[in-house]
Amino acid sequence: MFSLQHLFTQSHPIIACIHLPALPGSPGYAGSMTPVYEQALAEAALFKQAGVDGLIVENFNDAPFYPEQIPAETVAAMAALTREIVKATDLPIGVNALRNDAPAAVAIATAAEAQFIRVNVHLGAVVADQGLIQGNAHLSLRLRAQLKSQVLIVADVGVKHAAPLVNRGLAAEAHELTERGQVDGLIVSGAFTGAATDSADLVEVRAHSHLPIWVGSGASPHNLHELWPLVDGLIVGSTFKQAGQVRNPVDITRVETFMQIVRELRAEEA
Repeated sequence: MFSLQHLFTQSHPIIACIHLPALPGSPGYAGSMTPVYEQALAEAALFKQAGVDGLIVENFNDAPFYPEQIPAETVAAMAALTREIVKATDLPIGVNALRNDAPAAVAIATAAEAQFIRVNVHLGAVVADQGLIQGNAHLSLRLRAQLKSQVLIVADVGVKHAAPLVNRGLAAEAHELTERGQVDGLIVSGAFTGAATDSADLVEVRAHSHLPIWVGSGASPHNLHELWPLVDGLIVGSTFKQAGQVRNPVDITRVETFMQIVRELRAEEA
């Protein structure tokens, strides 16, 4: 199986979020998939134009989320949408089946020929707005093997919008994910969507894992220089939206401004 380092050959890949509109079955679904396809593909084109390095597809507007297993209609919609995005761009594509359906994400990514998934709770258990969420690494890793899938798994350490059922600390969590969780990369975030990631958390996780570490929230032009030497990649959502608000449309100017700083930082490394 290849690695994140092989998937992203550039330094510090920037992964932009495709926050899908509400999908069939969710309370906010508008009744037609046509505008969902149109928005997702338009955003993918904007992000590619601005020079991002990858995309991650999320059923972000399906809240309130199922805590673990998402229904068949959500799997079908995400697989179809992800496949269209894969065909429309040559960028590496990831899948996050919210809130925590890692087996579904593996299946979606495999069927759509995406390259990686994000898992919010891979091991252990947390208390979140969905209630108690338990990791299902035993299912997702076995499914990946059964499907002979090359999909990479990137998992959260101290996932946002949640608190651990028993707090063992980031160091222990990072170590367990690396060793027993058999993941391909780690994600460290702030407390909620758009919240800045604490540099001290990144340093602690780095000390207890050899895996690539990505920032999962709160990266912006204001803290990018601080985060850059501490991480191997960044997932960016809210910062790329109008006024920095996650539910607003993508703002191409904000994306281009961010990516210009990225290019400058890469040039300094060269």
